Amino acid sequence: MDRSEAGYRASREKRPFCGALCTRTKSQATAADRQSLLIPKWSSDVRLDGKTAIVTGANTGIGKETAKDLAARGARVILACRDMAKGEQAARDIMREVSCAKVVARHLDLADTKSICQFAENIYNTEKALHYLINNAGVALCAFATTVDGFETQFGVNHLGHFFLTFLLLDLLKHSAPSRVITLSSIAHIMGRIQFDDLAVENNYHPARAYAQSKLANVLFTRELAKRTEGVTAYSVDPGTVNTEITRHIGWPMAEIIQMFSGLLKTSAEGAYTTIYCVVTPENELTNGGHYKDCAYSKGCRAGRDDGTALKLWAASCHLLGIRWR
Repeated sequence: MDRSEAGYRASREKRPFCGALCTRTKSQATAADRQSLLIPKWSSDVRLDGKTAIVTGANTGIGKETAKDLAARGARVILACRDMAKGEQAARDIMREVSCAKVVARHLDLADTKSICQFAENIYNTEKALHYLINNAGVALCAFATTVDGFETQFGVNHLGHFFLTFLLLDLLKHSAPSRVITLSSIAHIMGRIQFDDLAVENNYHPARAYAQSKLANVLFTRELAKRTEGVTAYSVDPGTVNTEITRHIGWPMAEIIQMFSGLLKTSAEGAYTTIYCVVTPENELTNGGHYKDCAYSKGCRAGRDDGTALKLWAASCHLLGIRWR
């Protein structure tokens, strides 16, 4: 058995994931059962009582399922959401489905550095510890647009927003050590290339190319972060091909094609498995700075293991954000 899987059970049994899966409609259950034939179910009974976690983009999809699972394990979970109405509804949903859940929604807009600063300040004012920062939020395949600060939206939200958030919360993470930063990437990272001469991808912009670049940036950020922090470990995660709202910007006909094959995609709960795996697996069974997929270490692509590019991206990100992070 691979060392990163030691102590855990993989099976194809159709059982709830640690008691944190929500009740599904008949059609949703049928789709999930079909997917269960292809995806080994992983489970762990590790408790997280006394731990605090932040999950960005936790109002829906993988983020919401991740937050629900952490809450079911006893953790205090902060749902960091751009849309507070949806965030508060997600918190109510989780508290209804998980007895004694400790969850709260807080506003965070990753497309606005001022909002990120305000969120971090709120965390320092209200939280004594932070053990898990899960950089889950993301946008995908959207038409060209820019963030409040003028960055291309996908690069700005998916990479720079989380880079800046991690920078601001790092002192609290260190104070709470051992702690972890888990950043969600995508299979799309293997098609990515960091265009240092055009990080905004303004020249000949293509949504898929910009998305792939942002997801490769997630992997490279994780790799470099792991080298720079003591007591804080970092992991990047490929959740797999999941039927979530992240592709809401996709136009016709691709949206119709995705809908046709939605039954073959992972459910959001299944998409959260590897994130949870990286939260609860003992540190000595994980590779700091490593990339994980399907609850196991994954080599990913060669570009994602390029230390020179990771270092250059780190410097470029600091320059764009106007920060010094040694």
